[in-house]
Amino acid sequence: MELSWLMKFRIAAAAVVGAALIGFMAWPLVKPADPLGAVSVFSGMISFGDAIIIIALAVASGFIAYFISWPYGCHIGILAAPFGLVIWAVRSGNVAEILQQNPSLAQRQALYASFVWEPIFWLAVVAAGFAGVMLAQKIRSKSKADQIFVKFDTSFNNCLNAAIALIGSALIAYIGLRIFAQDVQMPNESMGTVIAQPAIGQIAFAILLSFGLAAFAVKHFLNASFIWPIIAFVLVTSYANIVYANHDILQYLTLKWPAVFFSTSATAILPVQMAAFGTLGAVAGYWSALRYDYWRKHEC
Repeated sequence: MELSWLMKFRIAAAAVVGAALIGFMAWPLVKPADPLGAVSVFSGMISFGDAIIIIALAVASGFIAYFISWPYGCHIGILAAPFGLVIWAVRSGNVAEILQQNPSLAQRQALYASFVWEPIFWLAVVAAGFAGVMLAQKIRSKSKADQIFVKFDTSFNNCLNAAIALIGSALIAYIGLRIFAQDVQMPNESMGTVIAQPAIGQIAFAILLSFGLAAFAVKHFLNASFIWPIIAFVLVTSYANIVYANHDILQYLTLKWPAVFFSTSATAILPVQMAAFGTLGAVAGYWSALRYDYWRKHEC
């Protein structure tokens, strides 16, 4: 089940569509005023009107990517929107830079309070890309290979399976981030250690691998869709910012440590970075599980 050069071309084409429509065309809508600033919804950095345009472009990217990657549009077109978000995740500043621009405890509390709900917006952008694919699929879908393969069963057993997949994905991904999203660590008598702001390359690696492992596990053991690991990035981000960026921890860090140090690496990751790399990691992990199961069945 090796990818053919034509399949790789389709994936690259979907990535280009997402990068063009979202990553570059919509960049002026999210570009921070400060060259070192970060892409975030915090303090109205992205207006309601801009958010609607971003959602519309995400729908368009999925719609166009579907036809470019046909007859596998439903499998590949969904990658367009997250690839666009990757451009923003890479071009953006980081959390430490936002904290340096917001030095008071009240400002930092407001920032992390926004990080609790901000992942929902980025999930909406990813979902809009999926919606564009589904819209295109309604217009043209004659190939069995291009049928939408994410189906929702509301029976009790399937709902329970989905809940386990969602919670399990969040747990695996969070543990993975604690292991892989590393930078300089300093001993601390109150929290054990504090960790410095990881570089964007380390963040990308950690998120891709963590959500890839989560999606692989839930597909292999639960036969669950990549939808649940994707949604899990909302839970991971919100949980980390509620538990590890509470008033007491922020007050201690504000008084005792420079803005580049965090109680855990998950609070040093922007929600847009979690959404972009988490979605791609989840899709990659899902297909890796399919390839592994195929290999186990036909090669062993």
